[in-house]
Amino acid sequence: MLFLRSFFFNIFLYSGIATACIISIPLLFIKDRYMICAGKILSDYVVLILRIFLNAKIEFKGLENLKKNEKYFVASAHQSMFETFALQTVLPGPIFILKKELIRIPFFGWCLKKIGAIDIVRDTATKENLSFFDKILDKTSRTNRPLLIFPQGTRVSYKDRPAFKKGVSRIYDAIKLPCVPVALNTGKVWPKNSFNKYPGNMTISFLDPIKPGLEKNKFLEKLQSEIYKEIDLID
Repeated sequence: MLFLRSFFFNIFLYSGIATACIISIPLLFIKDRYMICAGKILSDYVVLILRIFLNAKIEFKGLENLKKNEKYFVASAHQSMFETFALQTVLPGPIFILKKELIRIPFFGWCLKKIGAIDIVRDTATKENLSFFDKILDKTSRTNRPLLIFPQGTRVSYKDRPAFKKGVSRIYDAIKLPCVPVALNTGKVWPKNSFNKYPGNMTISFLDPIKPGLEKNKFLEKLQSEIYKEIDLID
């Protein structure tokens, strides 16, 4: 039964993503806000089919923390593909920081680029990466849309607690905006690299913003500690 539920969910998931990307091609030539809206519709669709096929429900906590500052950036734990959709349902058009390989995917990558996603080649010092922080400063200075980064660097098991990448502290130091940490347990329902998805309740928790001005290492330590502490509570 679980296999069949997961099978039909995956069919509807990937066919839905493919259909959305193809339908959105005309949006590549008009204002960005229409593509952002299309991304939110797709995200709502993913939440819906997860509920239909797997009886999995999502609870958002701490949404009031998103209203404490006009401008901020979000640093989220990363356990599955699901939060890349779920966060779009509550954040106002997040600007993703993601690996360059995703931008290269036909149709899908074009849509990501249209909504202003910033790509990076991980763990290298390429010429493109040297302008990475210039891109971030340019984006954040021209819009109130929140930057969204996954400081673990990649999806991890909900049981794992890897050290956060230092890049998030450099971003914090460069843009001088409050950081809203996000803890979650999505990996229990949607594990990384797993065909099977599982019934259950998922929680995404927005924590108190960390104000700008901390020394980079102190910020990184505080961010990691607060996210993992909250994950232990909601796990």
